[in-house]
Amino acid sequence: MSLRSPRSSHALVRLVAGCALQYPGDHFHDELPRLRAALAGAAAEPAALLGSFLDHAASLGPIELCAEYTSTFDTRNRRCLYLTWWVDGDTRRRGLSLVRLKRIYRDFGLEFAGEELPDFLPVALEFAALCGRAGTELLQEHRAGLELLRLALTESGSPYARVLEAVCSTLPGQSPRTKAEAKALAKNGPPQELVGAGSPLEPFGPGLDMPADLPADLPTGRPTDLPWPTTAERQTA
Repeated sequence: MSLRSPRSSHALVRLVAGCALQYPGDHFHDELPRLRAALAGAAAEPAALLGSFLDHAASLGPIELCAEYTSTFDTRNRRCLYLTWWVDGDTRRRGLSLVRLKRIYRDFGLEFAGEELPDFLPVALEFAALCGRAGTELLQEHRAGLELLRLALTESGSPYARVLEAVCSTLPGQSPRTKAEAKALAKNGPPQELVGAGSPLEPFGPGLDMPADLPADLPTGRPTDLPWPTTAERQTA
């Protein structure tokens, strides 16, 4: 993938946003120059949003940034980074959704071997960056959850709201202005049929059965073809 191609603007935004939405750990500040450099090839508006968040992150120490991340993302406050949670909650149906996601990634040649679930937003963003059309459709399937998360972060005054704004700016159409509009989107579905004839994504239905013994911890991870270290590489560095 050419990171300087105009067509890669959305990809760059999604990759940087995915890094920003992971637990920062001890090495996030070391990556700030690389993330800022990547934004040079992105569209002005999302680049400004992500740049503002990176400025905020740089103003905090590693411990402070980790504490802010931990206090920000919590299902109890409806600020959850796991996409299927917004649709399925903590039900058995969510297991089927996770299996489908993992299979979609595999169909596009992406095998994950990390500890995160396949619906973790940074994982979905990497997929959306590397597989543009299919990734956009996947994010659109979860548009309502993304917008509700964006609105919840905005309502709480979190700097992470800028990251979600940047992500949503890479998707077609206008973002909902209120929670009511976002919930209506959840009820009515995306503006067009995203899975079916002509779609690169596997349909949700026949051909995919719920395993008898669904693993408690479905393995996932990150593609290796990225312009910066993977999560596992950062943790072991």
